[in-house]
Parts: sequence; C-alpha cells; structure tokens
Amino acid sequence: MNRSRLILSAIKLSRIACSTRLHPAPRVPLLSQVTSFSQISQSESHFFHAHQRRCFSSSANSVVELLLGNHWSTELTNQLENAHFPITHETIVYIVKKLDQAPDKAWGFYNWVTTRDGFVPSSSLYNLLLRIFAKKDSMKKFWITLRKMEEQGFCLDEETYGTLLGVLKKDQMQSDAVALKQFYDRMIRENATDGVAKKVAGAIVEAEWGDEVKKRLEDMKTVLSDNFVVRVLRELKDHPSKALSFFRWVATCEGYKHNTVTYNAMARVLGKEDTMGEFWIIVEEMKSAGYYIDIDSYMKISGRFRKYEMYEESVTLYEFMMDSPFKPSTQDCSFLLSNMSASRKLDLSLVFRVAKKYAASGNVLSRAIYNGLYRSLVNAGSFAKADQIANAMRSAGYEPDNITYSNLVFGLCKAGRFEEASKVLDDMEANGCPPDIKTWTILIQGHCNAGQLEEALMCFGTMMRKDGSADAELVEVLVKGFVDQKRIDCGYTFLVEMINNAHVRPRQATYKLLIESLLGASKLEESMNLLRLMRQHNYPPYPGPFVQYISKHGTVQAAADLLQSLSSKQYPSLEAYKYVLESFFKEGRHSEAQDLLYKCPYHVREHYRTGKLFGSAKKGETATLAK
Repeated sequence: MNRSRLILSAIKLSRIACSTRLHPAPRVPLLSQVTSFSQISQSESHFFHAHQRRCFSSSANSVVELLLGNHWSTELTNQLENAHFPITHETIVYIVKKLDQAPDKAWGFYNWVTTRDGFVPSSSLYNLLLRIFAKKDSMKKFWITLRKMEEQGFCLDEETYGTLLGVLKKDQMQSDAVALKQFYDRMIRENATDGVAKKVAGAIVEAEWGDEVKKRLEDMKTVLSDNFVVRVLRELKDHPSKALSFFRWVATCEGYKHNTVTYNAMARVLGKEDTMGEFWIIVEEMKSAGYYIDIDSYMKISGRFRKYEMYEESVTLYEFMMDSPFKPSTQDCSFLLSNMSASRKLDLSLVFRVAKKYAASGNVLSRAIYNGLYRSLVNAGSFAKADQIANAMRSAGYEPDNITYSNLVFGLCKAGRFEEASKVLDDMEANGCPPDIKTWTILIQGHCNAGQLEEALMCFGTMMRKDGSADAELVEVLVKGFVDQKRIDCGYTFLVEMINNAHVRPRQATYKLLIESLLGASKLEESMNLLRLMRQHNYPPYPGPFVQYISKHGTVQAAADLLQSLSSKQYPSLEAYKYVLESFFKEGRHSEAQDLLYKCPYHVREHYRTGKLFGSAKKGETATLAK
C-alpha cells in the first residue's frame, strides 16, 4: 500500500464523511497581469519607483565589503589604513555586526582596530564578539576574547551569558558550557567593579531618588568610568526611571562626561513602553552630541518593541536609524514587515512607512520586501491593493512564488473565502508553481480554524493524492482540529496511523495535547500508548496528567504500568515513585498507595523517605517525602 492510500485510510478509520465537494470558485482577479497602480494611493506607490536607485555605500559598508572580499594580509591592513573611516564605537560595532557570519574576519578586524590610537573596546563590543565566536570552529577565539575582556575589567552581561549558554548546549558543546558557567560565576564573584556597581544600584533602588541618595553615592567615593556606569545601568534595568536619575547625576560629577557607550546603555534601559518619552529625549540628546544608536543596541531595542507589538515605536525607530550612517540591513526591514503583517494590530500605514523609508534610502526592493507588503495587505483584506503589489513584483522581475501564494491563501481563509483559497492552489498548478506542504497546511488550518474539519480532511486527502507528504506541523493542525471538534477518538486513530504508516514524527506539543484530551475523556489505555510512542521518539517523560488522573480514578496496576513506562532503565527514579505515591496520599487513597508500595522494587520500599511518608500517614499527618 503506498503512502497516499495509507493516509487516506486514516481518514476512513476516523469515520470522517468527506464525500462533499467544494463548488467551483469564480476566477479571482488576484496575481493578475494588470499593470495599473490606480488603486494604490500616490503616497503608497511612490516608493515603487525609488527601487531603481542605489545609494552610495557608506564608509563603514565599504570596509565591510573590503573585509569580506579579501583574506587577511599585509595588503588588506594597508587598505584599511587608507580607508580613513571614523574609528568610533558605533562604526566598529556596525562593522563587527556585519561580520557576524564570518568569525575569522571579525577576529582579524577586532585585533587590527584595537591597535589604533584612541580606540578603547567597550563592554557591549566584547559581548557582541562573544556571540559571534560562540561556534564550534571559533571557540579558541571565544575563550581568548573572554579572558581579555576580564583582564580589562569588563564583565559578561547576564543576557549575553544566557544566550551563549543556550547556544553551547544546543550545539552539544557541553564541556564549553560547563566551563562558561564556572567562568561566569567566578567573574561575578571576583569582579570588583561589578560588586561596587551592585552596591550602588542597591542604594538607588532602596529609596526614593533625592538628596539623601545622592549623598550616599557621594560617600561611596566610587571611581567613575564608562564601564562602571554601564554596569550600574544594567543593574537598574528593571528600574528605568531610577537609572535615568543616576545617569543624570553622573553627568554632574566633576571630571566625568557621558559618551556614546553610556548613552547607548541608557537607551537600552529606557526602550520600554512605560518610558518612551524619556527614551526619545535621550536619543535626541545623543544626536545633538554627535552620537548614534549603535546597530547592536538598535536590534535589541527593536526586538523588544516587536515582542510587545509596539509597532508605532518600531517603525519610528527604524526610520530614525535609516537616517543615520548605520542603517539596518535588508533582512531587518523584511523581518519588521513580516512581524507587522502577522500582528493582530495590523496598521497598513505603518507597513507603507517602512517600505517607503527603505526605498527612499536608495535600496532595491527585494522579493522578501514585496512579499512582506503583499502579506500585510491580504491579511488586512485589501486584496485589490495586494494585486497591484503582485504586479509591481513582476515589473521588478519577481514572479510570485510559493510564499506569495501562501500569503494569499492565508488572507482568503482569514476572510472566510475558502472556495477562492482552494482555487488559488489550482492556479498555482496551472502556473507551474505547485503548492508545497506549507501552502496546503495554511489552507487546511484555515478550514480547521473555521470549524470545517471535513473540508480540511478532504484537502488533506487531495494533497496526498498529488504525491504530497505530511509533516509534523500539518499533523498537529489536524489533531488540534479533531480535538476542537471533540472527536478525540478520531484524532487518536489519525495520529497513530500517521506514526505507524506514514512515519511522521509528531511534535512533543501534539502528543501532550492529545494525551490531555484523551485523559479528559477517560481514555487511559490510548493515552498510555501515546506515552510509549513519545519514548520511541526520544521525547522526555510526560507523567503529570497521568499521575493526576490515575491518583484520582486509576488502579494500582495502572500506576505500576505508568512507572514502568517512564524510563528505559529497569526502574524509574526514586523521584518518580515519590511523585506517584504522594499523589495517592493527597487523594486520600492510602490503601492503594500501600498496595502500590508492595509492587515497588526493594530499594524504594526500604528507602528512609518512603518510610517517613508512610509513617506520617499513620500519624494522620500530611504525607510528604521531605528531602
């Protein structure tokens, strides 16, 4: 039996009636060959013509191109000497950030620039370099940089430390991850500047800002430096108003003057929803003083804005940066458009502001930029304008691709125009761009979201007949569709069929969703089967809902079977036994807990914590296995 028939058999086993057919849809005038832009306003369309111009590369970009196009050599260093670019914090951070996929180039440039008179590396530059060097092929550079950073009195910031640790663990560099943890703990413990910074921050947080706090700070007689000020600001990141008060106070201290490094640190702290007024005041001060937001600070602040859907602020900051010498990349523009297009607070005026600013800087609109615009329009239901964007894409030499069509399918489904969405897939075939699994998934998910499970399964069957192949994302969409329709048995049958015959490895979240739903319907046997399948797919145990269910409704044998299924070893851990036994006691099922104890291995029955649990129960105390 081939794969298509196997998948279709899952649908039959699920007893889904899929005999109805969708009615033929009328031709939708989308992605047509019409070239008029009459439906797009002049303010929205003028940027289409700007893509014909290119702006001259800034000196920083010229340096990046020079570095990426040449091996490190004496000749290259001579060319750098003759480039006469400004060696400022913002420029160096910008160049290094552009080299983030070329660690060797970043290393060579960093070593060269640190020999230049007047350049002093900052904490933020070091933290950026460490993020670039945290790769298997450049760990030697990573450790050299980290030690040099420590020697110069800088401290690895908490956010970067967490990022680095996650990268090392993900890339299975366990020894480096352990060494980094030890290094960081020692650095925090021994770094004198860090200790004083924490003390200063503590004094500021403990009381309202005023003369008393200022006097306490003066009495500490701390030596002010850029590094110290940055450390205090980081400690005060959760108290932005107090951080700003400290920042202002430092500026009044004799012999100290803020610079681009401390201004950037202050901007990072203030870049939050509650302090946007103060943020823009600092940004304007920077600009007046001849300083700029560096590209690394921009990406962190912009990322925070996008995370909290502060898109007005994101766009304003993007426009501000595009007017600076350190312009965000094309990828940054595309990413911002993509985020806004998927937002629940979609504002098309903001979308067009980004595109216009990008084009006004002389950039060529890429396929990704066009797709970002297109997705925004169809998501907002502006299909006529979206059609004009598609034509502009063609004029620029980009034929609509799977991403473009998928965006259209998504928008039509969101608008409830399912017949037209299905017709788009037929058009894709006719235009030589057959829909991929992502496009099918979008259509199927649209039906599921609308409660049209039968139609979703019919689309699924059509996809498989066209020699498609299901993946974990599509399986999750359909399983969720079954669960939402309270057809738990059908969802279980479907998932097992997909695992056994289509060889799909479901996501962990799919297993969890269906297990919880099955237990909610008192389907313990089926749930246990999924738990065993999870183990076969090397997912960690998921005992929580089972223990809750069995301790209330299950048998002692079911608890024993659960314990056996939680580990590939002969016996699960003592903690697992503890968890289950305590759950029985919490439900008042003391006799069942005693019966389960008899089934436990000797080392569990004789453990002092087990004895303490059952002893407490006999005395009528709350049963708990104290550590």
